[in-house]
Amino acid sequence: MKPLVLAVSLALLSPMPAFVHAAEAVAAAPAPARSQAPAWIAASNAHAQILLRAQAEFSPEMASSVGLPGYDDKVSDLGPGYAARERDALSAARTKLQQALATERDPNVRQDLQIMIDTASRRIEGSELGERLLLDWTDAPSMVFQSEQDLLQDQSPPERRAAALLRLNRYLGLAPGSQSIFAQAKARFDDSLAGGKRLGPVKAEVEQAIANAPTYAAGIRKLFTQFHIAGADASLAALDQQVADYVAWQRSTVLPKSRADFRMPPELYAFSLKRVGIDIDPMLLVQRAEVEFMETRAAMQQIAPIIAKEHGFASGDYRDVIRALKKQQLGRDAVEPYYRNEVIPAIERAIAANHVVDLPQRPMIMRLASDAENAAQPAPHMDPPPLINNNGQRGQFVLTTGNPDASGKAEQFDDFTYKAAAWTLTAHEGRPGHELQFSAMVERGVSQARSLFAFNSVNVEGWALYAEAEMVPYEPLDGQLIALQLRLLRAARAMLDPMLNLGLTDRDTAFRVLTQDVALSTPMAKQEVDRYTFRMPGQAGSYFYGYSRILQLRAETEVALGPKFDRLAFNNFLLDQGLLPPDLLAKAVREQFIPAQKAK
Repeated sequence: MKPLVLAVSLALLSPMPAFVHAAEAVAAAPAPARSQAPAWIAASNAHAQILLRAQAEFSPEMASSVGLPGYDDKVSDLGPGYAARERDALSAARTKLQQALATERDPNVRQDLQIMIDTASRRIEGSELGERLLLDWTDAPSMVFQSEQDLLQDQSPPERRAAALLRLNRYLGLAPGSQSIFAQAKARFDDSLAGGKRLGPVKAEVEQAIANAPTYAAGIRKLFTQFHIAGADASLAALDQQVADYVAWQRSTVLPKSRADFRMPPELYAFSLKRVGIDIDPMLLVQRAEVEFMETRAAMQQIAPIIAKEHGFASGDYRDVIRALKKQQLGRDAVEPYYRNEVIPAIERAIAANHVVDLPQRPMIMRLASDAENAAQPAPHMDPPPLINNNGQRGQFVLTTGNPDASGKAEQFDDFTYKAAAWTLTAHEGRPGHELQFSAMVERGVSQARSLFAFNSVNVEGWALYAEAEMVPYEPLDGQLIALQLRLLRAARAMLDPMLNLGLTDRDTAFRVLTQDVALSTPMAKQEVDRYTFRMPGQAGSYFYGYSRILQLRAETEVALGPKFDRLAFNNFLLDQGLLPPDLLAKAVREQFIPAQKAK
């Protein structure tokens, strides 16, 4: 469901700092068995250090989260001219990678070098666009919370947790040689006001950030208590004060410069689409999604009367059936046990029995989100594990339970806490979706270029939606209806996100479609519209587009191989490619998988 918003894509591609959540669990797992990686991966990973180090200088939290040693106690540089200095560092790294490409002969390493060159170019382009078009506003309290949470997790080794207080003190300007990140963020916003031509942030986003700030501060305090971080009282008191001051400053200075019109400048929206991997005209995406929307809605109406009859519901309209199923809510204490003890084992048995994809021989982690996590990321999501130097840390499926509004009050979702919803959500966020995809990258030895720098939402979310579709035949009928409902949501996203950002519809219309046609709860629909308009414009269409690209590739492969097509081998092959964008993934299937299968 979630856009992995705080995952590798933003950390590596966005013009502003963002952070990955490394995995946490009840107990640390033994290091996973890894396949013997070919020599070209070692060569590729050596080149990857060039780009990793360039980025780590300015976003050390990102480097820390993905597993690069030496950055756990470091914090982002928001000093004067930081964006230009980062572009210079990325440009220098790109030059080195281009020089390596000129002499490299191995085709796999060459492909990885080009991926990294393209990544550096996109980040430079995004930084230049942001600096030219947008005021430089940072939701600093959210930034600090996510960074501290990355260190303070059950699976984090003691030395990582021990860095949390020093990192916090550096954020607060209490460590020698440091300056408060809140003071830096204020200064950069003031700097960006010069000239008066750059757009301010969306008003609703600023209001939400103001409302959520105390929740983030409380979340950090809770983490420090949970992990027994000693000597933090003065720092936590300073945090509360600096957050309160930052909130007051945002009210007095940022809100007056914010905008009611959420639409991005056209060139910035076009870049947002490119960054997530959508490489077609947005209106073509809308047209394809409209067809999918109608077909999926018709399929839902075909099975809804059968479910209504089975359950004794009065109406067979798919909307009424979904609302009736939602009334069968699991209590908060029963949600996680139901997912973990009933749905996850059943799905894994179905995956194995039907030869869908190979599974790791260890349990999957799933938990409910904290209040601060609900504020930072209101949609269900998977926190990926460190992709470098992983010592057994695992990704986890995090189920969110509410969406804070502008007043800071959390409206509770009813979309994921009833039995019928658990099936497809587990398939998407867990197995065979995101959790398996990221586990495979850690355990099968994918190059860093293909796990970190190739990251694109079209691949990641396309695989997860494809994983949902693979499991639909093995789910109970009411679970199948909700799988179709969430597929309908993905088609709605691919319609509404471009239409909103191109000025072809409005928030009220989008909200109506989501609550009436898709049958989402009010808070879920609110966070969806927020997502299209300011949380991550452009990303929402990646689910449907990525899914359609994988379906097209599978159809092409089945036609080419006929009776030799092997579903298990095909799905394993896709996972083995890491996060290649659609064109490169298709090239690998055509040039490697299909010939190898024909030769058997």
